[in-house]
Amino acid sequence: MQGDGHRREDQEVSALNISVADVRAALTDGGEVALIDLREFGQYGEGHPFFSVNIPFSRLEADAPRLMPRRSVRCIVFDNGDGIALRGAAVLGAMGYDNLHIMDGGAPAWAAAGHTLFKGVNLPSKTFGEMVEHQLGTQSVSADALRKMQQAGQDMLILDGRSAAEFTKMSIPGAQSCPNAELGYRVSQMAPRDTLIVVNCAGRTRSIIGAETLRLAGWEGPVYALRNGTQGWRLAGYDLDHGRDAGALPEVPDAALEDACTRAATLIDSYAIPTVTLAELDQWDAGVHSIFRFDVRTLAEHRQGHAPGFDTAPGGQLVQATDEKLAVRGARIVLSCDTGLRAATTAIWLRGMGHDARVLRDAPIGQATILTPVDRVDLDDLQAAGTLLDASRGMDYRKAHIKGAIWVNRAHIHLRRPDLPGPITIVGRDPALIRGIHAELELQGHGDLRCVCSGPEDWRKAGLEIVTSPDSPTEAECIDHLFFVHDRHDGNLDAARRYLEWETGLLAQLDDYERAALCPLKARCS
Repeated sequence: MQGDGHRREDQEVSALNISVADVRAALTDGGEVALIDLREFGQYGEGHPFFSVNIPFSRLEADAPRLMPRRSVRCIVFDNGDGIALRGAAVLGAMGYDNLHIMDGGAPAWAAAGHTLFKGVNLPSKTFGEMVEHQLGTQSVSADALRKMQQAGQDMLILDGRSAAEFTKMSIPGAQSCPNAELGYRVSQMAPRDTLIVVNCAGRTRSIIGAETLRLAGWEGPVYALRNGTQGWRLAGYDLDHGRDAGALPEVPDAALEDACTRAATLIDSYAIPTVTLAELDQWDAGVHSIFRFDVRTLAEHRQGHAPGFDTAPGGQLVQATDEKLAVRGARIVLSCDTGLRAATTAIWLRGMGHDARVLRDAPIGQATILTPVDRVDLDDLQAAGTLLDASRGMDYRKAHIKGAIWVNRAHIHLRRPDLPGPITIVGRDPALIRGIHAELELQGHGDLRCVCSGPEDWRKAGLEIVTSPDSPTEAECIDHLFFVHDRHDGNLDAARRYLEWETGLLAQLDDYERAALCPLKARCS
């Protein structure tokens, strides 16, 4: 409990309470709205409203401006019925958000009203992938069938549509890395245009979207999604490769660039994708519209130069995890690439998910990105008298922490108000998590606070004793980690089965509104 020497803060919140019924109405009225789940990531993943986006209270100041750039956006926050939303609304209000609402009763009230709390993450994207397969009849091939094709020496190309890092972690033997947005753009440099192609991911979504992206881009040969991805491969009894270098993507020659521009123009016209110029974009009022600018090329291309104000968001990952890049339904999303092709295919999928996605018509290269240098880490006297707190994620703390350091989470600090003798030093890997702990302790009256962003490598170099704690924090305390089938990629076949059952069961959980909001290849839905 709070010690006598510290004051309990007064919370001045300018936010309106809103019922679950009114939240439902807000999601269907056509205006911009951000439904924000302030619970920690693990709590969010165990069950949340379909169109809610997770901005954990522990990272609120760091993530809110990126996911909700317009401070006057209609923002509805909720919690676990525990009061965190009141404190979160106060933080947002202090940041300048002035159209705040708190959903009465939080997630428990949503469920009590008869609405589904969906397990897992990236729900709209994954559910959309299932709908794409169902409505478009995406052709797929089983792991057994693919293995027989390999053994028979069939001429084909297996392309892994995930990120390069995911490919390196695990991949189908014989596959090549080609992230989804790059498929239609680069595959002509990898094989003749009538080659049979199989697209895989770790599960289902990117396999399906990748295969259909190739079809959109006009691939002439047969295209299949690998049913259930690398997990399906392992469940069929076949081994995966681990540690393979993804390698460089093939360069696109001038003639192919011209072809990509032509195909982009055809898609933009066929699917009625709105376009915008930089000059027109500059005329938009950011006080009236939430505007997101994404460069859907590779990170390396973005670093070499990009249109002004455009953040990196490789298209395949943007479609797979849209809720990690923006939190506002009804926002304007502008996509940029060099030829328009990667932007067009990405826009088609985003528009199918109900987003107002547009393509930038004039995409200048701009200036190269200058990487910010890392600040020097000061580890002198970390274990001096006082309290040492570790604000790392719970699972990172389990793996390695300084002996004597106490694990802390911002939500726990706010709700439990522990009595912590000063001076207090806060360490951890993520500066956003450290700042969150600092803000709560400062609000509770602690004045002698020091923050040191650092990790195990720094601690070892400083000669500090590093320990592990496999069961601390406990699973119940570790609210920032999603334990739901968390080891499906680490050899737990039962977890993989349960995950695939969950993914294929998403469509059946949708209500009429949620289903109506998703419309694959939107131009064909009218």
